[in-house]
Amino acid sequence: MALDPQAKALLDMVYRVGAPRFHELDVAQARHSFEKLQFALRPEMPAVASVTDVPIPQARAADGVIMARLYRPLSAGPDEILPLTFYFHGGGWCIGNITSHDVLCRELANHSKAAVLSVDYRLAPEHPFPAAVDDALRAVQWSLANAGMLGIDPTRFALAGDSAGGTLSAVTALAQRNAQGPRAALQLLIYPSTDILSQRPSRREFANGYMLDTGSLTWFFEKYLPEEDDWQDWRASPIRAARFDGLPPALIITAGCDPLSDDCKAYGEVLREAGVPVEMLEFEGMVHGFITLGKFFSQANEAVLQAGEALGRAFAAGGAS
Repeated sequence: MALDPQAKALLDMVYRVGAPRFHELDVAQARHSFEKLQFALRPEMPAVASVTDVPIPQARAADGVIMARLYRPLSAGPDEILPLTFYFHGGGWCIGNITSHDVLCRELANHSKAAVLSVDYRLAPEHPFPAAVDDALRAVQWSLANAGMLGIDPTRFALAGDSAGGTLSAVTALAQRNAQGPRAALQLLIYPSTDILSQRPSRREFANGYMLDTGSLTWFFEKYLPEEDDWQDWRASPIRAARFDGLPPALIITAGCDPLSDDCKAYGEVLREAGVPVEMLEFEGMVHGFITLGKFFSQANEAVLQAGEALGRAFAAGGAS
């Protein structure tokens, strides 16, 4: 698949100036580099009705809190009870934060006319697997149990995220199903990592020169999963789960020139085979990470709009089961 001209222009710029890749940086440098890219190329910040920081207590008080940020859409009345999208940011479980995805979460709230809770889960290598998985599940369970405090409807929620956050959304959906907990109205999976040990063709075709290269993938995986046995765990690679029935409907957004694209499509297929409704939305010529770069990519703005509208339709169709 050919690169979109705008994607090629971005990559030419990045590689021409000799910007180091993630695996050539230490963790602090990688986090700073990622934030600089997000701030430079994200769209203008849209207004929302309110933004509230939410400290979510861990199960044990000694473990502190998980910080989250609640966005209410511009269309919402002050006392309106809203559906809720849980959003888990991308960044290879090592970089990214609430701030890096602030604009995206505002856009999704406005497009879906629902609240969005962006979860600042713990990052590796300081907190390796399964800390992020545990935080994602804790954030969902606590928020639904405290829906009245948040002004949200616990019967209408969705799980969403990009890249590593898409993986956390998929894994949380599986964990909720396994625990016979409430089922989300939708899982919105934006180019998730579904199979860490994958050898599918896109891993080779887009191995170098397409933003997320093999060296950086390995850097993220090794930081997140220092124990080799964990690479086989379904909570790291959800395509390795024992079964896929009973999961929420899924919208999977992929980038055409992404080493993870075939893994995303394979996950969509295993969901379909289990009877889960799946919509695949591919943006041809795009690279991994494009959806937060709406100042540079018109396709990012279209993808966010379609994602928000899909969330709105899922909430209108009914609540969690």
